[in-house]
Amino acid sequence: MTKRTHGAHAVVTGAGSGIGRAIATELVRRGGRVVCADIDLEAAEETAKTLENAVAIACDVSTVDEVAELAGQARSWLGREPDLVVNNAGIGAGGKAVGESPLSDWHRTLGVNLWGVIHGCHTFVPALRAARAGGVINVASAAGFTAAPRMAAYNVSKAGVVSLSETLAAELSGTGVAVTVLCPTFVRTNIFDGELIEDEARGLARKVSDLVGFSAEKVAKLTLDAHDRGRLYVVPQPDAQLLWHAKRFVPVPYTRIAGLLGRFLPADKEK
Repeated sequence: MTKRTHGAHAVVTGAGSGIGRAIATELVRRGGRVVCADIDLEAAEETAKTLENAVAIACDVSTVDEVAELAGQARSWLGREPDLVVNNAGIGAGGKAVGESPLSDWHRTLGVNLWGVIHGCHTFVPALRAARAGGVINVASAAGFTAAPRMAAYNVSKAGVVSLSETLAAELSGTGVAVTVLCPTFVRTNIFDGELIEDEARGLARKVSDLVGFSAEKVAKLTLDAHDRGRLYVVPQPDAQLLWHAKRFVPVPYTRIAGLLGRFLPADKEK
């Protein structure tokens, strides 16, 4: 097993909280040096100050110029090109049907969740390809393949990350650069606090997460271990794995059942 995540010189976006903070922490525990990037500099600093060999940098991943600036600052602090890039930054969105959700919500969600990952790959992958070593971890979601009702913008953004990761893995095959895409269901983080999530959907998501969700620390360790093993997909929870297989083997019944269940969500009861 190639231990890419041990002693890595890494950049982690969205490192101010949740999965990003947990991955940054685990990478340092494995002897790495980590650039903790986040749109919220104070949150990134909170992560970095608890770790040895870590620095905080402000970055809005939806803006390619800021990602390019992040790359320059990372090279300066690390003293070399990073050999592991974790495109984790993301926001939650949900609660409204297609046609009801404002287009501004679509633009914001895709801007961070999809374009943020595109910007990260566009900026950092050329150096990894040239070095013929290292890795990319893109954080998607089981939402990228479950296609739950009233989560269209979020679903589309995460499906795009899955497709991008699959394409990148094919392009980098044989180069020595590994690609992993993380697709969890519920993780106990603050993503449900997002301003683009309707109150009813937020409340339900928090209850389910508290009941069956994995900790961010557990997901981080599983993801990094899988990356070391060269795995493309990380679908960590049993419910995510069940949905993954159901969507592939019985797609039509799966979609019908998802639609029926969607009618019982709180937002529909008010109509």
